[in-house]
Amino acid sequence: MGSSSNSNDDFSVFVLASDLGIDARPFLTRPEEDTWYDCPDHDDDHQDFAHLDSLQFFQLQSGSDKSGRRIFRIVGKYFPAPVISAERLKKYVFNKICTELPEGPFCIVYMHSTVQTEDNNPGLTILRWIYEELPSDHKDRLQAVYFVHPGLRSRLVLATLGRFFLSGGLYWKIKYVSRLQYLWDDIKKGELEIPEFVEKHDDILEHRPLTDYGIEPDPFHLSQMPPTAYSFGRHDSGWSAREYMS
Repeated sequence: MGSSSNSNDDFSVFVLASDLGIDARPFLTRPEEDTWYDCPDHDDDHQDFAHLDSLQFFQLQSGSDKSGRRIFRIVGKYFPAPVISAERLKKYVFNKICTELPEGPFCIVYMHSTVQTEDNNPGLTILRWIYEELPSDHKDRLQAVYFVHPGLRSRLVLATLGRFFLSGGLYWKIKYVSRLQYLWDDIKKGELEIPEFVEKHDDILEHRPLTDYGIEPDPFHLSQMPPTAYSFGRHDSGWSAREYMS
């Protein structure tokens, strides 16, 4: 009998039944280890994310707020949540922050105007995951999040669940801005590009403030119809009009 050589290498034994139709190749090959970097440096990053850039839902603005912090603008209505995976979104956000953001503090202006939860919302858990995965210095440099046009549902969710699903560092950086006129207290006009539909939504909220609370007082806009000087009554022969006495 031959003598076996001594070896300190670890090994594993898998016993697979031959009649179960199991492919044994994944057990016989060693998987390649993934290498992760905080800021990936690839020549094709811009081309890789070109279709996401075209959506313009996450953009670095040329201006700053009154505290001198550069502005990242997020337009929720432009984000197609059902077709972009969480991993893809995280890589895109990391790429934008690491390649475009200059040194120094920055802030985020998130525009929630006309956002639909099922179409534009990635979810609190995904947002927390992306924030927690940021390098610590980037989390420290993010000093404010301006939440423009928060609805009643958003306020309730963040007030009740925000402290559990968002880290304390991010939760206390959120500042609610119900109208654009209040945003100008922190950011000068012209420093931030406002989409036209956001301005129109702001006008609607200004004239119908109950919409802030999910109440539409005049959904058919009947108050905008011109008044009529006639009332109509039905008779056997047809419709007849009676003029009101003035």
